[in-house]
Order: sequence, then structure tokens, then C-alpha cells
Amino acid sequence: MDKIEEIWTEKYRPERLKDMTGQRHIVERLEAFVTKKSLPHCLFAGPAGCGKTTAALCIAHELYGSSWHGNFLELNASDERGIDTIREKVKDFARTIPLGGLFKIIYLDEADSLTRDAQHALRRMMEKYSGTARFILACNYSSKVIPPIQSRCAVFRFSQLNEAEMTEFLEKVSKEENLSVDEAAYKAVVYASEGDMRKAINMLQTASMARGQVTEEIIYSVTSRADPLAVRKMIGHALEGNFKEARKTLLSLMFDHGLAGEDIIKEIHSQVFELDMPDIRKINLIEKVGEYEFRLTEGSNAQIQLEALLAQFGRKD
Repeated sequence: MDKIEEIWTEKYRPERLKDMTGQRHIVERLEAFVTKKSLPHCLFAGPAGCGKTTAALCIAHELYGSSWHGNFLELNASDERGIDTIREKVKDFARTIPLGGLFKIIYLDEADSLTRDAQHALRRMMEKYSGTARFILACNYSSKVIPPIQSRCAVFRFSQLNEAEMTEFLEKVSKEENLSVDEAAYKAVVYASEGDMRKAINMLQTASMARGQVTEEIIYSVTSRADPLAVRKMIGHALEGNFKEARKTLLSLMFDHGLAGEDIIKEIHSQVFELDMPDIRKINLIEKVGEYEFRLTEGSNAQIQLEALLAQFGRKD
């Protein structure tokens, strides 16, 4: 039987804080806690794929070594967001004695999805079991976490990874997997992933299934992002009043490349900022993009609405 291919996001997930990509100011503070074998309750806030879960797992690996599984509980609060989860699963784990350590770690991912009642129950749990457990809460928006919990935590604000950091890690993965990836492809991965390292690695793994060198064209073919050059070309035709050519490019993106209307309008939004025109004209275009994006989210026909948007771009008034 063939060996099952491991998911690269797990295969290349660091196990030590010093091996993490980016977030150096956060890593330094967490390493100090690990060195002293002391850890406060923590709140990790930041966008997806920037290292929040990896940091929590690295702390567990470094504190407990091979026995980290018995001292680490991970729950996704968006799936189990009610008060019963806090009262049962978290309470049962928190009140047991740690295995060879000073305390256990309870990691609640997407903690901003917890209901208000569940958050208040969690606050009481953090107080009651602080002697045997430490809580690490991860969220995208810290403002959705109630102030009593925030005040009990050391807050760490993770930022999106920059292009250099992401490219360096992707090159490391490519070398380990013996991939041939051109420079434009790396730029495409970084651009399409928008600072999300998890998404970037998944893109690279998907693109690696293609034979030969991984190119920019292959990257865009395996993602839901529209090719920026094609969208810029389409906008250019529309602004020049060449609606026929703009519509032709639009239909190619929708039907030849299988892109949804939301994917295309998102890229249109990004490309408007790159246009060589006065800011007041860009403001007018963005206003139109916002109006038609709202129509799409309300369930309007994507082709008709995007064609109408291109027609609006061609108006000179």
C-alpha cells in the first residue's frame, strides 16, 4: 500500500518557538515564560494563519516534551461554543492533576465565537483552576472577548506575515520536497494567501501535484483568486470604453477558469488601487465596486452584475 501523503501544514509545523516564522517580539516573550516554566493565561489575537496555534503547540512541546499530549487540550470554540462545553470538557480536564508538570494547558481556538454565557463560565473556570491549568485563548478579534477575560490574560497581538518571511519559509518547504518553483510563483502564493501561512502552504502543496516547474499560472489555477494581470487587463478595457473586450475577459474568468463573482470582484477591488489615475476617480470606482459587491452578497446574478459594473467603469461622467 502506498504511503499516505502527509498534509504539509502539519508536516512542517515548528515544534520549538525559535523555529517559528515571524512574530519575533512575541516569540521572545513566550520563550522567557517557557524558560522560567511559568505561564500566565494568554490571549492570542490576530488574523488566520499567522502562528497562534503553532505558538501554543510549541509551548506545550517545550514544557512537557513527549508527554505533551496528556497535558494539552485543544478545543475549537466555533464548533463547541456553548456553556456545556466549558462546564464539561474544560472543567473535567482542568481539575485533574498535571502529568509531570506544574500545570496543564487548555487551548481554545476561535474563542471569540464563544457565547457570552460560555465566556462568563470560562472566566470563573480560569479563576477556580488556575492552580492546575493555564488557558490560552486564540481569536481573530479580541474585542469580541469580554473584558473580564481580557484582564486575566497576557495579550499577544499577532500580525500578518510579510512577503520576505513567507517566501523564506516556502523556499524551505520547496527544498525539502524537491520542488522547482520560480520566483513569480512565490510572489503569486504570497499575494493570493494574504499573509496566511497555512493557506500559502496548502497552495504550494496543491500546485506541487502538477508535473514540472511550479509557475505563477499553476498557482492561480489551483486557487480561488483571479489572475491579477487578467483582471487589470479587463479593467483597462472597461475604462477605455471597450466593453466588448472587457466582457470577453470577464466571461473567460468566470467560465474558463471557474471563478465565482465574489472572487473576481475582490480582485477588481485590489487592482483599482494600482491604477494610474487621480484619487478622486479611484474613490468613485471603489464606491461602485462596493455597491455591486453588496448586490452579489444579496444573491444577484453574478454575470449580470459584473457586466453592469464594467459598464459603469466605462462611463465618463
